[in-house]
Amino acid sequence: MGQKLTVMLSTEGTYPFYQGGVSTWCDILVRKLSNIDYVLYSVITDPYVLPKFKIPKHALLKSMPLWGTEEPCEHLDIPFSQVYLAKKRTTPKVIQEQFIPLFTTLVEELIGLDRNPQELAQVMHALYRYFQEYEYKESFKSELTWDVYKRIVMSAPSLPAPDLYGMIQSLGWIFRFFNLLNNPVPKAHVSHSSAAAFCGIPCVLAKLEHGTPILLTEHGVYLREQYLSLAKRGLSSFLNTFLVRLISSIVTLNYAYADQVSPVCQYNTRWETRLGVEADKIKVIYNGVDDKIFLPSPSPGNAHPTVVTVARIDPNKDILTLIRSAMLVKQRIPNVKYVIHGSVAVPDYYEECVKLRDQLGLEATVIFAGHTQDMAGAYRSGDVVVLSSISEAFPYAVVEAMMTARPVVATNVGGISEALGDTGYIVTPRDAEALAEQTALLLQDAELRRTLGKAARARAMSFLTLDKVLEQHMKSYIQLSVQSDMAMRESAASVHVVDRQRIYVQQGYTLKSQGYYPEAVTQFRAAVQMLPGAASTPALLAEISECLSHMGRPDAARMELERMRMLAELYGFKIVS
Repeated sequence: MGQKLTVMLSTEGTYPFYQGGVSTWCDILVRKLSNIDYVLYSVITDPYVLPKFKIPKHALLKSMPLWGTEEPCEHLDIPFSQVYLAKKRTTPKVIQEQFIPLFTTLVEELIGLDRNPQELAQVMHALYRYFQEYEYKESFKSELTWDVYKRIVMSAPSLPAPDLYGMIQSLGWIFRFFNLLNNPVPKAHVSHSSAAAFCGIPCVLAKLEHGTPILLTEHGVYLREQYLSLAKRGLSSFLNTFLVRLISSIVTLNYAYADQVSPVCQYNTRWETRLGVEADKIKVIYNGVDDKIFLPSPSPGNAHPTVVTVARIDPNKDILTLIRSAMLVKQRIPNVKYVIHGSVAVPDYYEECVKLRDQLGLEATVIFAGHTQDMAGAYRSGDVVVLSSISEAFPYAVVEAMMTARPVVATNVGGISEALGDTGYIVTPRDAEALAEQTALLLQDAELRRTLGKAARARAMSFLTLDKVLEQHMKSYIQLSVQSDMAMRESAASVHVVDRQRIYVQQGYTLKSQGYYPEAVTQFRAAVQMLPGAASTPALLAEISECLSHMGRPDAARMELERMRMLAELYGFKIVS
């Protein structure tokens, strides 16, 4: 990879190893922002899973498996001799004097009633430094560690009394999750965490170790999702309380250390504000889709009125309510067809859905079509698109359907109402009758479908295009890198110079967003001249070129890049035209 602005994108259980909305978002971001060097730090559970997405040349993948390995260092590309010597150095005396005090503070912070993210971050950083010299497993598996852990847990305030299994299991979770502290964090100009989750830990470490600013994106609300998940797991009172406190500690840590928190909808900001995120740190960046792929098309002219759902088969998508609503619609429109495009995420739930469908006599009405590569074609094949979820953030399924000019009926969860506005119908989750009523209304009125579909496309083009998403992320990367750029620190730039460049960048983006392209060019050029060796320089040059193109001066845009090329090459930057 060239010497460009570098972003560490940290993910958890998603890109590039698993399909889904977050993975799609990551893939678009990494592929389209080709003038950024990405380091993909992927937290996964299974070390043997293969990537589902092709990694572009300007990205480097570093996977971090938490389970499935006997030795915590198996995933690290280090010689055996180094591991062996670390084990030899990790003596009982070292564990007692150096590890135990840090381990004690870590556990007390994780399970205490009060959250202190600064204290938690500092002890994690100290443990990160400790594991650079001493061995992870030797430290955790010591009898000294077990004895201390038992004492802490047994005396923890308001923590239910554990049994032996609970103590072993909970310590095992700490051992697995915090193997992240055993993994070197790469240097980057910006860290970008895709959730307020454990994948945010390497971002916090990078901030403490290298001064790297953090962008935190929230597609859902991680804490809320974990609460819902825990309610279904049937854990003991001790383990349930333990996990709630552990997850709360990690979420609070993410929020405290993020320099910018960017949820994908306004709906999520209510949780973030309640959990202590300062309002001026929150900048919503909506999901967007490629309007050149998700093109509108005339009515498909189906022989059977057709309802399309694009969603994985998962309890959160509430396919059971969708099936019940299909039965009600069929009573009014006997030849209706429901086609569900999506992979099976939870096999037991899929079997439950098939069983309900068959019990209701809908074998020929409700079709499970599986995953499709032609998403745009799937939406265009339907007369109406329906989403019956009980939990969402800002789902691509709604935005993609809008972009293809298909009318949407969806549940009022997450940011769906923000996306649809008045161009579709919103119903209460789990209300099969309301879902059926609005779906049938659209199926029986072709002119209403056409009008709403056209309005949906126009709304998506105004607010939810891929270009807008990419521009806002590039802007965020540049503004954050200005705050703490490696090149700035190396050149010992004064605080005054850094502040002035930040002002020029902000003014440039404000003017560009209002269509004042000549004035924006002036501001971006001033920012480049303040610190020509900053890692943000190539991206700012790209902004100048884009503004000149908007001004109808393509030759000037090319000349501008050529004029600046020598300056960029002087500092070792690679310019992407």
